[in-house]
Formats: sequence, C-alpha cells, structure tokens
Amino acid sequence: MQMSTSHCTVISAIAAFFLSAVLIAAAPARAAETLAPFKDDLFSKQTVLQTGDSGAFEVIDYDEMRDINGRDQIPQKRVQQKYVALGIRKAQAEETLSLDGIKLDVTRVGPAQNAAFTVIFIHGRDGDRRLGANDYSFGGNFNRLKNLVAGNGGVYYSPTVRSFDGNGVAAIAGLIRYASAQSPGRPIILSCASMGSQVCWGIARDGDSVKRLKGMVVMSGVTDPDFTKSAFYKAKLRLWFAHGSRDPVYAAANQQALFESLLKARYPTRFTLFQTGNHGTPIRMIDWRRVLNWIFAG
Repeated sequence: MQMSTSHCTVISAIAAFFLSAVLIAAAPARAAETLAPFKDDLFSKQTVLQTGDSGAFEVIDYDEMRDINGRDQIPQKRVQQKYVALGIRKAQAEETLSLDGIKLDVTRVGPAQNAAFTVIFIHGRDGDRRLGANDYSFGGNFNRLKNLVAGNGGVYYSPTVRSFDGNGVAAIAGLIRYASAQSPGRPIILSCASMGSQVCWGIARDGDSVKRLKGMVVMSGVTDPDFTKSAFYKAKLRLWFAHGSRDPVYAAANQQALFESLLKARYPTRFTLFQTGNHGTPIRMIDWRRVLNWIFAG
C-alpha cells in the first residue's frame, strides 16, 4: 500500500503530537526528582585531582586556608553572607513528633505533606537538630541543602538523635515511616555524618525502612563490615560515601575499602575523598545537588 506525501505528513504530525504529549506528561515526574541549581558557582566548582573506576571514585582538592578562612567571615562559625539565602527560613519549623510512642524533636524545612521527596540528615555525637539546620556553619552547606530541597518542592528533616544504638535507629525508622505516610510514594534519602552513620547502617538492616528509601549518603562515617548482609544491599539502593583523607576519628582507608569491595560486586556506589580534609570536611564540602541528583537517577 502506497501513501501520498500529504498522508505521510499528517501521520508524522499526529505521531509528533502524541510524542509531545507523552513528554509533557512525564516532565513533572522528572522535575520532582531533579534538583535545579542553587549557588552552584560557589559550591559546585571544585577541583578534581584524581578519578577512577569510571568516575565512581574521585579525589577533590581541599585547602583549609581557602575553604575555611577564605570562605568564612568568622572561621568555622559564620560563613560569608553571599553563601546563604535566608528566605528559606519562612518554610522552617521546629516540631516534636510522636512516632509510635517515641518523641522525636525535628527541624522541618518544606511542606509537611505531599512533598516531592524527603531528605533526612543525622548528626554525629554531641549534635542535635540545630546542627543540620544551621545556616552559617560548615560554610553554609546546610543552608544550600535546605534551599535545594525545599526550593524544589521537597521536605528536609534534621532530627535530634539521642543515642546511636537500637533506640536511635528505631526513632529514625519511625521518622521514615512518618515521612512516607505524609508524602506517599515519594523518594526518601537518608544522610548520616560521623557517629550518626551507625544509624544509617542500622536502618540498612530494617527491611520496612529500606522499602521506603531511595538511597543513602554516609559522610566521615564508621564502616559496617556486615553491610552486604543488609536489606539495603540486597535492594541495590544507591550509596554515596564522602570522607576526608586526614580524618583522625574514622580512617578514610576503612570506608574506601568497603567502597571498593562494593564496586567489585557491581553495587551502585560512589566515593568522594577530600584531599587533606579533616573529620568535618565532607559536611562543609559535599556537593549536595550533585549527590542527590545521582541518587534520584537510580
């Protein structure tokens, strides 16, 4: 059967119309899982000294004089004003949640319900919910995280974890269930720093929590030698490590060894090592937009 040029033109137009309709319908889902830029010129332009494993491993240049003294108005306490946007405080609230009988103090930034996604940050020893919500400390990186999350329709939680044992894991498991119920079917990312990484590893073993997670971020953390036995590992959810090469608390080499073993098993993981970085360096330097977008893409 032969068709005239006019018939071909009509059919092509119809096909183009339906293709356009499909792309438009898919656009909101993609937008909900891709973070738009926020101060990328200040936070994302980092010098890569070395890459390996097809980009899964990278070494980033870190210099204390430049990245602390040159960035902060008061070193380690107050970043220069250009690094922060304080309008996000209008979307911030202090709450005490009741989670299956567990009281959990949280700072929430973004909508309480129907959020496009959820990001949870777990502090380390001697911290509380204020650490992950502080606009000026750690070079303004938490202010950027708050703006990236809430500015893209998501919700950010910074809870107070009172212990890093089973009780702390249970509290965060409750928060994950709560966030999932508030925004059903939307992705949840759990990030943990320092001793708080024990909570991440505990959650990784909880199948009910893992069903609700999209991925995890572990910064300056302890190593879990039994991670490969966890529900998180079996689900092959994305995992990003960040560590300072001179971390005196938890050695980077231990975490890097875990990363390399996961990579050999074709597990979806990445590792950022900050050259000469200390224990707190990843919290200050991690490129949240890049990391979260990689997890969302999984």
